[in-house]
Amino acid sequence: MSEQNKPSLKNIDIIFLSVFGSGFFPWAPGTFGTLVTMPFLYGLGTLGAPFFMYIPFLVIATTGACFVADFTQRNLKVHDPSWIVIDESLGVATTWLFLQEHSVLHYTIIFALFRFFDIVKFWPASYFDKEVSHGSGTILDDIISGIFAGIVYLGINSLGVI
Repeated sequence: MSEQNKPSLKNIDIIFLSVFGSGFFPWAPGTFGTLVTMPFLYGLGTLGAPFFMYIPFLVIATTGACFVADFTQRNLKVHDPSWIVIDESLGVATTWLFLQEHSVLHYTIIFALFRFFDIVKFWPASYFDKEVSHGSGTILDDIISGIFAGIVYLGINSLGVI
């Protein structure tokens, strides 16, 4: 990436994709992007609204993120740079939709499960990560990982382990 194409937090697309700059954290930006999302999700959880009420917002945000990521990556001539962490935010928010109990323990579990599935990238997440060059590849692998993490969370929860 040339010096003139470096991302700048003066651009709204960079602010959005980096989740207010959290993607520029020097170590493990994906984990940090997930971590900064957790208090927001916890706050939403305290509102007491049924989680399914958030699905339309998540679908709209995910669709928008796919197009913004594609536009920005094409402009900067990059593919899935580490500073794009909106995918982690949306992915853990997807896992959050499966949450059965509003407690720090359950939030910690969904955080850990999401990070595991985001790092390992089981198919079809791996397909989107490696084979889809559009911005949707950058975003949707994390949504799929979030669904996997949510399903595993439900399984663990139903067994009474937590």
